[in-house]
Amino acid sequence: MKDSLRQQFERLALRLAELDAALQDPATHRDIARLRKLGSEQSEVAGVVAQWRRYQQREQELADSRTLLDDPSMDADVAELARDDVAAAEAELAALDQSLQLALLPKDPDDARNAFLEIRAGTGGEESALFAADLARMYLRFCDARGWRTEVVSENASDLGGYKELVVRVEGDGAYGQLKFESGGHRVQRVPATEAQGRIHTSACTVAVLPEGDENPEVALNPAELRIDTFRASGAGGQHVNKTDSAIRITHLPTGIVAECQDDRSQHRNKAKALAVLLARLRDRERIAREAQEAATRKSLVGSGDRSDRIRTYNFPQGRLTDHRINLTLYKLGQVMEGDLGDVLAALTQAQAADQLAALEQGR
Repeated sequence: MKDSLRQQFERLALRLAELDAALQDPATHRDIARLRKLGSEQSEVAGVVAQWRRYQQREQELADSRTLLDDPSMDADVAELARDDVAAAEAELAALDQSLQLALLPKDPDDARNAFLEIRAGTGGEESALFAADLARMYLRFCDARGWRTEVVSENASDLGGYKELVVRVEGDGAYGQLKFESGGHRVQRVPATEAQGRIHTSACTVAVLPEGDENPEVALNPAELRIDTFRASGAGGQHVNKTDSAIRITHLPTGIVAECQDDRSQHRNKAKALAVLLARLRDRERIAREAQEAATRKSLVGSGDRSDRIRTYNFPQGRLTDHRINLTLYKLGQVMEGDLGDVLAALTQAQAADQLAALEQGR
């Protein structure tokens, strides 16, 4: 292991001592928010330092075993045990080295947040809207399998049962961290239900995944910059929907960003949900601008944030899914459309980690 890495782990060990001391300070326990933040950091750092101490221990044991092997007077049986110890230590050290390097990779602070999942029909007319509904079903099944709670914030249905637009709030630990790879253009190749001649058509949808903001977000909303409109909700909902203007549309005037909610019968609750979506969209806009400024020349694994990027193709006649960012092809499209996204997301996560490791190596 390089000396620069060793120094980083020793600094983490010093940081752990500082955190332990801070958590024992009675003043810390009077500030619940700070206590929670320090406790979370302490737990994370303690795990890395424990691995580092184990690495150092195995290094010393490996050195001792090699010293024994260098002794010409050593008994043959003892030498055999020493060789076994060397092999075991080398294997564990290799695994620990990989794990420790991964622990140093920069973490997205938004990964643990809840998420807003937005699906919009693109080119392809009614078939695109039907594909948007298929994507929605896929994601909802994926979330359900993980025990995440989902809530439709707004929807704009098409004539044949698809979606022109759908916004879903996903509540669950690490929801954004797993779903963020889905942002981009999704292309489908299949024979549409509306096609009488049996010809394969190509259509597309766009997906955007946004992290839900804090209750006290860094992006502040000035009431003077908001235009709030009420209107009658469309779709199912009984007589109440037809008689009251409970749906809310909020426009952020400086940017033109719009968010709306018509899911609830309460105008107050619809307004709160719409504001949450608007904040998430503004945070995402700020994040994209910040990343573009900080890393204008670096190509990101998950795309630049341009939602027109084609990231994935779903080819139904061949039962094939292709993720173009990492050249991944899977012939299990049926399972994927039922919510089995595990293999796809695992491959994207591993590719991102490899990309980050390579960047980390170049920076040393």
